[in-house]
Amino acid sequence: MNERFYLLKVQLLNIKPAIWRRFVVPDSITLDRLHDVIQIVMGWTDSHLHEFTIGKKRYTEYPESKEDGLPCGRYRLGNLIKQKGRTFRYLYDFGDSWEHELVLEESRYFNPNMEMEVICLEGERACPPEDVGGVYGYLEFCNVLNDPSHEEYESYMEWSGGDFDSERFDLESVNLELIKYLRWSRDRYQDWWD
Repeated sequence: MNERFYLLKVQLLNIKPAIWRRFVVPDSITLDRLHDVIQIVMGWTDSHLHEFTIGKKRYTEYPESKEDGLPCGRYRLGNLIKQKGRTFRYLYDFGDSWEHELVLEESRYFNPNMEMEVICLEGERACPPEDVGGVYGYLEFCNVLNDPSHEEYESYMEWSGGDFDSERFDLESVNLELIKYLRWSRDRYQDWWD
């Protein structure tokens, strides 16, 4: 592996205790592929639009005009972020407005035992369910699930699949999904890997 690797931490903003992940990506990753990785490590389902904000510039998937931002598939992370400690934002789902902050913790990450180009190292707490209504909807959702006597308890449990645990984070499952993604993306986006 000749290229540089970035150690990033992503945290969902405005929720306590924090929901976060620490993961590694090549510095050559394009922002659209970084979006895919964030979706996997956080546990989102890629059902909504997204946007990166780096400095004063916005990057998104399908900009229709300059005011919408720049096309994220044309920009590589290593060309935009270089300095350790630099932060930038990722917004997912313009309706629920899930704001994430990313920080570049290490710009020359090295681990001789690293077998994958993209890997999640650690994290805490479960990602909120999709379409729960943003931060306030999620807080209400958690309050209801913590109170089996609440009149909405059964419907919220059913809606969330019956086994939502806000404290659960399964690192092994995340990395299995990343392996699947890497295989799929190598076939589809060969230029990213060349």
